[in-house]
Amino acid sequence: MTFGGSTRRRAGISRRSVLSIGAGFAAAATGAGGAPRANAAHAVPQQLTVAVIGDGRTGVWASLRAGVGGRNLEQELGTKVVWQPGFTASLPVMEAIKAGSVDFTFATATAVVNAVPARVPIVPLAAYPLPVDEVDFLVQANSSIKTAADLKGKKIAHQNGTTGTYSLIKYLETAGLRLSDVQAVSLSGADAFTAFAQGSIDGWIHWQPATALALTKLGGKARLLPDVKTYDYAFYVARSDVAVKYPQLFAKFVKIIRETQAYIFAHPAESVALWASQGGFPPNGTEQAVYEKLVRDARLSESTAVALKPIDEAAAASTQDLADNFHALGVLPNKVDVRSFLLGTQFDTAKKAVALELGA
Repeated sequence: MTFGGSTRRRAGISRRSVLSIGAGFAAAATGAGGAPRANAAHAVPQQLTVAVIGDGRTGVWASLRAGVGGRNLEQELGTKVVWQPGFTASLPVMEAIKAGSVDFTFATATAVVNAVPARVPIVPLAAYPLPVDEVDFLVQANSSIKTAADLKGKKIAHQNGTTGTYSLIKYLETAGLRLSDVQAVSLSGADAFTAFAQGSIDGWIHWQPATALALTKLGGKARLLPDVKTYDYAFYVARSDVAVKYPQLFAKFVKIIRETQAYIFAHPAESVALWASQGGFPPNGTEQAVYEKLVRDARLSESTAVALKPIDEAAAASTQDLADNFHALGVLPNKVDVRSFLLGTQFDTAKKAVALELGA
């Protein structure tokens, strides 16, 4: 089975480093003699509401909810965890945080740059670069499109204001083109797949696992454009009022996420089988095979969460570049100083707690 794309990983992320991060996984979940570790050192809220993007039946959230490796998230955090589903991407979660209905979430840089001017009360806790090959660009198999230069005037689907949009912008730049040089159509992943399958669009840029699954379903009707890259960062953010009250809680949560992703990467077959058993997809079928390959190749959005660390200049600079590009193209109406926001001293307490937990 072929999926296109490469198995490149960001610098510094290797199976050896993943295994070293995950070596203490069982120890983190249990105390001496295998007893559950107590968590009474710091005050915690009565409950913590976590946003679920997608169906929540795959990835870190699914593994944690299933108690992977004997882990008990609620016991470790010392509070009840409420999983809030219904989000198609991280951008809509920002509105839920603003409304006070979500406390903690995964968020791409695109969500963060939209949240800052909208004054969404978030505290950026930690970040990591998304896999460089997380995004794919599908075109019709019989299409004349071979390179970025051939996209001029073509109808291209993307989900506006997302990682896919940023990758499209950057890919067009390699041929001296701008977003206005193509017929850009904003569609959700499901709608874009339908439009592409029906032949009503020339190309579709999106992230995993949607594109890998689409290629499998479409067979020889689709192919990938070469050298399409992902430039986005991913963040874990908390609602500011709870982050200010409970910085150690969120720092611990971030560490648990990093350890869980390391466990997933070190145990791909076991992890994907667990997701299937939780209803993520039919067991032992094509989807399970696709997911397992994506885990092994570190191409899912959470794959590089093994590199989670406190917000640094690299994350801030990359996200500022994204914001500047979006503003220049009208995706963002006003210029946003997201770098100053991410590196602001107002987050020092939370940053120090995260740095302590992550050993940064």
